[in-house]
Amino acid sequence: MQEIKHARSLRIGRSSQPGNVYLVTSVVKNRLPIFTDIQIACRVRTEMEQLDESGVVHSMAWVVMPDHLHWLFALKAGSLPAVMQALKGRSAFAVNKAHGAKTLTWQKGYHDHGVRAEEDLVEMARYVVNNPVRAGLVSQREEYPLWGCEWVLE
Repeated sequence: MQEIKHARSLRIGRSSQPGNVYLVTSVVKNRLPIFTDIQIACRVRTEMEQLDESGVVHSMAWVVMPDHLHWLFALKAGSLPAVMQALKGRSAFAVNKAHGAKTLTWQKGYHDHGVRAEEDLVEMARYVVNNPVRAGLVSQREEYPLWGCEWVLE
């Protein structure tokens, strides 16, 4: 996928702060649906869990779709670019080591949304975990195996 002209300049002036909440989306290079392999998808989930357990982030909601992921979290330490570099680098290393070189290659960059105080986190989490339903992969989110949320959602 070609990088959008001036996309880098759009990021100038943006900063990440511990304590802020972010919704990020990261896509597999060429949108290959490699996360239909549950073992590969679970390795990505494990890396998100390790970042949470190490105190770098506080995960609120996530979903691993066939060719991308959505992750809602509070940044607790470091920077957003460092978190995403760790997630993408560690997950690619783990997947490629277990399944063969170049099995997982992430698209450069990621989309992030800094959540404003007035935004409803539970509603945002609901949006994240209902992605498989909206994509037509399942009829109810409980049927999809690759999501998590800290709240009980109705």
